[in-house]
Amino acid sequence: MAAGTAGPDHLFNLRNNFYLGAYQASINNSDIPNLSPDEAVERDCLVFRSYIALGSYQLVINEIDASAATPLQAVKLLALYLSGPDFKESAISNLKELLADPAVGNNPTLRLIAGTVFMHEQDYNEALKYTNAGGTMELNALTIQIFLKMHRSDYAERQLRLMQQVDEDHTLTQLAMAWLSLAVGGSKIQEAYLIFQDLSEKSQVTSLILNGKAVCCMHMGNFDEAETLLLEALQKDAKDPETLANLVVCCLHLGKPSSRFLSQLKIGHPDHLLVKRALEAEQSFNLAVLQAAG
Repeated sequence: MAAGTAGPDHLFNLRNNFYLGAYQASINNSDIPNLSPDEAVERDCLVFRSYIALGSYQLVINEIDASAATPLQAVKLLALYLSGPDFKESAISNLKELLADPAVGNNPTLRLIAGTVFMHEQDYNEALKYTNAGGTMELNALTIQIFLKMHRSDYAERQLRLMQQVDEDHTLTQLAMAWLSLAVGGSKIQEAYLIFQDLSEKSQVTSLILNGKAVCCMHMGNFDEAETLLLEALQKDAKDPETLANLVVCCLHLGKPSSRFLSQLKIGHPDHLLVKRALEAEQSFNLAVLQAAG
């Protein structure tokens, strides 16, 4: 463990809230006394990333000015990147500029944001260039997410073992174990469910945890329970794309109408994979109808 961990960790609860998707709680409980300058920057990054997770991109862009520290500049670029297709190119270009600067290029928050952006771009090798060296639990967890997107659960498992050596009980280690168990499937699904259950008992129940449990239920064929969990998640955040996407899948399996959830997803998150797949299916169907008519 790092030498600096001997003192009290003032940001422990704030970090945990953020990791578990309790974004409003992160924002509401961010007025923490006696922070060092570095801790204050980390606190501000977590608060602004919480606003980003809630979709308040413009607030973050407006609040972080040019004189802010490198980690905050990186967070601002993430907000810019996510704020709309017109800003993606300039956000990536500015990000690459910061990464190429030897004075700040190795900053862990900057590397984390770079990994996040390139994962969104589905440029997984580029993302790994910045996350693979690790250095923080968040970078390790993001590396696992990238490996799972690449369908490389073997590499993800190796990375998870490194996290377990550092801190087996860390919230991110637990979450990463659940993600990996879901990806591996089979008997591991029950293990993932128990992790999400355990996390929900230790903290407030968030949309992220409810979705985790619901996906486990769907894998185990328990669609009724999954629907109950997802409707509870929808109560917490009516615009969450994962909740809406999971509800579409769940309703289809239950033979219930899903068009309302798909419409909400199309409006709020037109780039979501499920929206793209639905549009492709629609186009294929229309083409088949035209060909049959011809």
